[in-house]
Amino acid sequence: MQTFGKFSSNIDIEYLTEQYIYINESNEEEDKIDVKQLEALLKNRRKTVAGTIFLYNPTISPIGYNTNSKLADQGYEFDGKFCELNFDANCNLFSSSIKEGYRGKLIEIKYLFNLNRANIEPTPILEEFEADLDRYTSNQLTRYDKQLNYQDYLNIRLNGKFVYFGSGHKHDRHHKEIIKYARNISAQAAKLGKEIVFTHDNNYDAAESAEVAYFLAPIATGKQKLVRANAFKNAFRTNPPTIQKIG
Repeated sequence: MQTFGKFSSNIDIEYLTEQYIYINESNEEEDKIDVKQLEALLKNRRKTVAGTIFLYNPTISPIGYNTNSKLADQGYEFDGKFCELNFDANCNLFSSSIKEGYRGKLIEIKYLFNLNRANIEPTPILEEFEADLDRYTSNQLTRYDKQLNYQDYLNIRLNGKFVYFGSGHKHDRHHKEIIKYARNISAQAAKLGKEIVFTHDNNYDAAESAEVAYFLAPIATGKQKLVRANAFKNAFRTNPPTIQKIG
């Protein structure tokens, strides 16, 4: 598997605005693609993109760079072009889980928030997101760039058959705008006819989980680490993937 992305910066804040993973035909070196080949595949998205995986926010870097400091401080040039990325924890899981039935295909990775920064929950950043989303549809200024950080869910473009939501479930009940935002994205994906897929547990059944945007993240710690990873692998044993329930 390979992953590619585009980074943008505005007022010294860095965002990952596009990301795709490519499921190689095999593990052979000759089956790897470069940016030019990626762009050729993207010219025919309806056939080449299998679906979308939605996560919370990125912490990832281009090959040759790292996430220990801002990309700008490392000399990265924000040229608006795709570049190949280092694997993060999510990509390591995707690489071991998404294989047969997806080879030669792209999967788009989208995020609730494109801010490329680690450990944003819980922090004052979420309070700023909450305030931003409250004024998102108005002409008021937002702390984070409207186009670069947030999903315009009413005009969202989704290719492929499915949207797998792994965007998390521990939304602070005080962050009503963030909860509404997550629900609106999943509702719009369903409205567009996409297969809505996620992992849930005994707290909610599948219908209730979709209603309240209760989507367990594929990466966890402690006792849940292996359970969540296995649920994700089981979901992607088929194309499109399937909803998974864990105990």
